[in-house]
Amino acid sequence: MPRFEISALDPAAQALATLHGDALDAALAKRFTLAEVGITVGAEPHARTFQLIKPANADHLISEADYVHDERLPYWADLWPSARVLAGALLTEQGHGRTLLELGCGLGLDTVAAMAAGFTVTSTDYYEDALHVARSNARRNLGQEPTVRMVNWRHWPEDLGTFDVVMAADVLYEQEYATLVADCLARALRPDGVALVADPGRLALPTFRDRLPTAGLRIDHITTTPFEEGAVKQQVQIMHIRKI
Repeated sequence: MPRFEISALDPAAQALATLHGDALDAALAKRFTLAEVGITVGAEPHARTFQLIKPANADHLISEADYVHDERLPYWADLWPSARVLAGALLTEQGHGRTLLELGCGLGLDTVAAMAAGFTVTSTDYYEDALHVARSNARRNLGQEPTVRMVNWRHWPEDLGTFDVVMAADVLYEQEYATLVADCLARALRPDGVALVADPGRLALPTFRDRLPTAGLRIDHITTTPFEEGAVKQQVQIMHIRKI
């Protein structure tokens, strides 16, 4: 059974922490109107198709109380191109014997890809519902759950530990996050670890890059992958970041 640590703002979501397997899926189906989508990521010979559940309409999850509390919006419930590109990259990694932390797991696509690559994964998010959906998606695709934990980047938990890999996809959409994400990466990375941050050119990207040296980090290299689906056209870069 995975280690599960959570401090929920929503008691109904907190109650899901005790559920696993079919019981968790049934409870999620009562809590949300769910859609199931098949997502193919990566290129041959590493391509994989994962079946994910997700709230059918993220807009229906917007909570005035959450926004008033600290401007939280349910971005976790959408499947973003950067997550899809990062998932494909993870499938080429040799994860066996290595630990990985995800900042902002959302629906869990990248967590699932990292687990499929052999990593021992800890998934974090600031929405407790995201953690439960990520658990369900991991189980339905791989038969096991990641360790999950609710984490507020403004109040980083001292006991979270350090990891071989820390990853995040499309998390730089607010200027405040440039400093927060850089500092969290520095705290979570082992001295010889690598951070993988996927971004399509969000608002806070320049400030994030400027913040890295102050946090004791440097960009080792960048890979850029074009993403195109319907009207969505993005150039997703994955920054490979290490300690100075």
